[in-house]
Amino acid sequence: MKILVCISHVPDTTSKINFTDDNSKFDTNGVQFVINPNDEFGLTRAMWFKEKQGASVDVVNVGGAETEPTLRKALAIGADSAIRVNTAALDGFQVAKQLAKVVQDGGYDLVIAGRESIDYNGGMVPGMLAGLTNANFVNNCINLEVDGTNATAIREIDGGKETVSTTLPLVIGGQKGLVEESDLRIPNMRGIMMARKKPLTVVDPVDANAETAAVKFEKPTPKGAVTLVSPDNLDELVNLLHNEAKVI
Repeated sequence: MKILVCISHVPDTTSKINFTDDNSKFDTNGVQFVINPNDEFGLTRAMWFKEKQGASVDVVNVGGAETEPTLRKALAIGADSAIRVNTAALDGFQVAKQLAKVVQDGGYDLVIAGRESIDYNGGMVPGMLAGLTNANFVNNCINLEVDGTNATAIREIDGGKETVSTTLPLVIGGQKGLVEESDLRIPNMRGIMMARKKPLTVVDPVDANAETAAVKFEKPTPKGAVTLVSPDNLDELVNLLHNEAKVI
């Protein structure tokens, strides 16, 4: 079984986020980047298939050279090889088009992606990728078993869980629960040294236009901040205070 794990290069959740150019661009200065947590759950599950069933595991990222340390970390965790599509990730559709070409060229049986990245939270790429490659698709996946060409998955739904049976080729949108947090792997020195010798292939992108663009970002109001009251929002504020008032 050939497995491809999609890796997003995202800011660490402890990073202080700022924007530039009138809040229209993300400021990467001083930001530590990591493997997207949902992708890390997927990578760990892929390693289980490698160790238990002899699967091969490749990882892929759409991005510039600055994403290669994140791919190297995935190699240190145990992936066999890495692929970087040499173009900036602009939106979900453009990324899905790049990944679809990698999937088709590589003949992968199983593609594991995170259900969403923790930076833009679009949640679009896995479903689009399945559609572009004519593969079956299971989103919000919290468990996956593969027997030959048959697969059984459990996914979260509103109010519970659903077990589905399907066949390969398959794309899943994985999340927390696909493996336990205690099963996540920290690269050791041997893995880091081996990762330096594993292939990291850079491929040219296909033509794909972004269908969406971020116009402006806005950070949430800090806790304890004072909101100025104007005539335009006075009635709204009065209603809010009335609804939250408690009778003593």
